[in-house]
Amino acid sequence: MNHQSPAGGAPEAGGVPNPAGVPNPAGPTGRVPMVGADSMSPAVRGMVRVADAMPDWFGSVRFRLTAIYSLVLFGLAAFMVAGLYAVLSARLGDEYLYRSYQVTRVEEVPGGLRLTPTEVRAGYRSVEALANERALMLLRSYSASALFLLFLASLGVGWFVAGRVLAPIGRITSVARDIQATDLSRRIGLGGPPDELKELADTFDAMIERLDGAFDAQRRFIQETSHELRNPLAVIRTNLDVALSDPDPDPAELRRTLEVVGRTAARMSHLVDDLLVYGRLGAPAHELGPVEIGALAAEVGEEFRAPAGERSIEVTTSAGDGNDPYEVWGDRLGLRQAVANLLANAVRLAPGGSSIVVDTGGDETRVWISVSDDGPGIAPELRSQVFKRFWRGDRSTRDTGTHSGLGLAIVDQIVREHGGQIELNDSGTGGSRFTLLLPRHSATR
Repeated sequence: MNHQSPAGGAPEAGGVPNPAGVPNPAGPTGRVPMVGADSMSPAVRGMVRVADAMPDWFGSVRFRLTAIYSLVLFGLAAFMVAGLYAVLSARLGDEYLYRSYQVTRVEEVPGGLRLTPTEVRAGYRSVEALANERALMLLRSYSASALFLLFLASLGVGWFVAGRVLAPIGRITSVARDIQATDLSRRIGLGGPPDELKELADTFDAMIERLDGAFDAQRRFIQETSHELRNPLAVIRTNLDVALSDPDPDPAELRRTLEVVGRTAARMSHLVDDLLVYGRLGAPAHELGPVEIGALAAEVGEEFRAPAGERSIEVTTSAGDGNDPYEVWGDRLGLRQAVANLLANAVRLAPGGSSIVVDTGGDETRVWISVSDDGPGIAPELRSQVFKRFWRGDRSTRDTGTHSGLGLAIVDQIVREHGGQIELNDSGTGGSRFTLLLPRHSATR
């Protein structure tokens, strides 16, 4: 007889319905057979009822450790007592004393009685044998009582010891429960010997430390980004309010206002683009492979010749040695973004009529790409600050309207993700020279 499930599911093999209709590739019909209480045997139902009636601490790690400790101790003690009893029983065997007696055996025969002399041998247990038997009996009785008391004591001791051993885990749980996303200042700080539990606590503290640092960096990034977006929004709003407040605006003045709003909007768009690039840093690269830096430098330099030419700035690049190309292993798009940011920075800061040089080179272990300009340069005491997010130079660099404060931070992050470093020096003509140092592909693969 087939049983139809309430939900309309197909009946299972053996007549067991599958109301949920859950797919089970391992099942003969691709469904999970539902086992109900009616299909259980009385013994199984009894075991289920017993399991449900047990308190929750029966399934705890502390109880399991206590049970294991008690059973192992009880088993070893019982084995030792049984062995001792077996040895004593073998050594203390029964001893019998035998004595012969002459007796007359009387038999009734036809016509009278027949008397037959017979020798009878009788055995008697010695007093020592009786004492040994009583000693073994007492040993059995006392051993059973001692084992029972030992088992009870082992339960108590095991419960106490397991609690002491698992106390650090409870402390870790308590700290983890108290930690909130907005407050990661709590630490376990577990002391004691360098065992597995201390290693676990230290690992947990290190994880919280990293999360705290990441959340703190995220908060700073949001605050800095909000500050950067607030200024151009204020400029746009102020100029629009001024333009709207004039009932008869001058066309030339209105055009200037719109130009200011347009430049500010372009600055915001550039900032949003940089934020998107910065947010993608650290994510897995789309494609990794060998990148020839000479060709990369020539490609990026060619793209910047047109915007640089608008200010009569000449961009020159070196393609490297064609016979021995300088290659790195990495993300071509990421490296291209780094070089493009350096060139954009140089074009923005270099004076009109100057030149920008993009140079490439390398040795057996490293390759480099350098971008040199004739701009205002950076003071030595400020060079460690330029790679921070939203760092600004002097007012001449801040008033260009295109600087977002993320370009060099993006370059630094990309270079570090490729296992390299960036150096900042004087260009020799008053400007700056940024050099990207990267591991050479042939030396690392």
